[in-house]
Amino acid sequence: MTALLLARIQFAFTIGFHFLFPAMTLGTALILLISETLYLIRKDETYKKITDFLVKILGLIFVIGAATGIVMEFSFGTNWSGYSRAVGDIFGPILAAEGVIAFFLESVFLGVLLFGRNKVSPKLYWLSALLVFIGGHISAFWIVVANSWMQTPAGYSINEAGKIVLTSFTAAVFNPSTIIRFCHTVMASWITGAVMVAGIAGYYVRKGLHGETAKTMLKIGIILFALTPLLQLATGHIHAIEVINMQPEKAAAMEGHFNTTRGAPIYALGYVDEQNQKTYGIYIPKGLSFLYNFDWNSEIKGLNDFPKEDWPPVNFVFQNYHIMVGAGMLMIALGLLGAYLLWRGKLYENKPYLFILPFLIPLPHIAHETGWIAAEVGRQPWIIYKLMKTADAASVVVTTGEIAFSLIMFCLIYLLLAAMFIKIFLKIVQKGHLT
Repeated sequence: MTALLLARIQFAFTIGFHFLFPAMTLGTALILLISETLYLIRKDETYKKITDFLVKILGLIFVIGAATGIVMEFSFGTNWSGYSRAVGDIFGPILAAEGVIAFFLESVFLGVLLFGRNKVSPKLYWLSALLVFIGGHISAFWIVVANSWMQTPAGYSINEAGKIVLTSFTAAVFNPSTIIRFCHTVMASWITGAVMVAGIAGYYVRKGLHGETAKTMLKIGIILFALTPLLQLATGHIHAIEVINMQPEKAAAMEGHFNTTRGAPIYALGYVDEQNQKTYGIYIPKGLSFLYNFDWNSEIKGLNDFPKEDWPPVNFVFQNYHIMVGAGMLMIALGLLGAYLLWRGKLYENKPYLFILPFLIPLPHIAHETGWIAAEVGRQPWIIYKLMKTADAASVVVTTGEIAFSLIMFCLIYLLLAAMFIKIFLKIVQKGHLT
C-alpha cells in the first residue's frame, strides 16, 4: 500500500469512528431537552427521571466523542500537510469558531447537567439543557461548514503562490451546500437519538421494568422515531437535487448512470459493472428524472460527460448510497408502525415490536456511515471539489511505515474505547434508575 492510501484509510477510520458519537450527542440532547421541558411545565417526576437517566448517557457519549475528535484536527498537520498549507486561511477560522463558540458552551453546561441537579434552580437546569442542545448543534454546524466548503467551495481566491485565500467569510460559511447538508446531518442525528431511546425503553417495557417511566420514555422515542425519518426523507430529497446540480458526477455514480439521459431510472438495488458501463438491478423507469424536478423526461448527466480519471469508484459509491437509502426506508416503515401501535393503544403489549426495538439501535449508524462514505468517496479524486486533488494534499515526508504503525495503534486504542463505551453504556442501561 502507498502512503497516500494508508493516510486515506486512517482518516476514514478515525472520522468514521468519531462520527458515531456526535450523532448520538445531538439526538440525545434533543430528547433530554424535551423531557426536561415537560418536567418544568408539568412538575411530573417521571420526566425528571428520564432527564437524569439521559444525562448519564449523554456524558458518556460526549467524553468518547471529544477524545476521538481531537485526533482528526492533528491529522491535518501530519498526514495532510499539503492540504493544511493550501487552505489554512479558510479552515483555521472555521475550526476555531467551532471550538470557541460551540464546544466550550456545550461542555460547560453539560457539567451543570451532570452535577447541578440539586445545586441550581429548575429553570437554570432547564436553561443548561437548552444550551447543551444549542451548543452541540452549533458545533455540528461549523464542522458541516468545513465539509461543505470542501464539497462546494465559495468565498475564496487563489494567490500567486497557489494558496487558497479567504475573500468572504460569509460566502465560505454559507456555501451552496451548507444549509441543506446541515439539516440532513442534524436530522440523521435526531433519528439516531430517537431510535436509541426507543430501543432502551422498548427493552424496559418488554421486561416490565421501571413502570410508567419506561412507557413515557418509549412514547417520546416512538413519536420522534415516526417523525424524524419522514423529515429526513424531505431533506434527503433536497440534498440529492443539490448534488445533481453541483456535483453531477457524484450523482451519476450514486445511481450508476454512465450516459446523459432523459428519463433516467432510479435503482432500488443493483450492481454496477464499471468496466462495461452497465448497471444491473431493480429500478423505477424514469424515476430519477421525476424526483429531480417532477418531469419524467428531465435530463440527468452521466459519467461519460466527465474525464474518466475524475470518476470515483462507481460501484462502491453506488452500494453505500443504496444501503443508506434502504436503511432510511426501513426506519420510515418501522417508525410509522410504532406510531400506529401507539395510536391504537397496543404499543406496550406488542412483544414482537418491543423485542426488535433494541436491535434497531445500530440501524441509523449504518445509514449515516454509508451516507457519509458515499458523499466523501463520491467526490474523489478531489479533496476540494475541482480545486485540489487528494493526491496533492498528502504529506510528502510521512512514510508508509509510519502511517501503518499509527493506523494499527489507532485501531487498538479505538477498539479499547469501543469496548469501554459499550460496557459502561450497558451498565447505565441495566441500572436504569428510572423507578
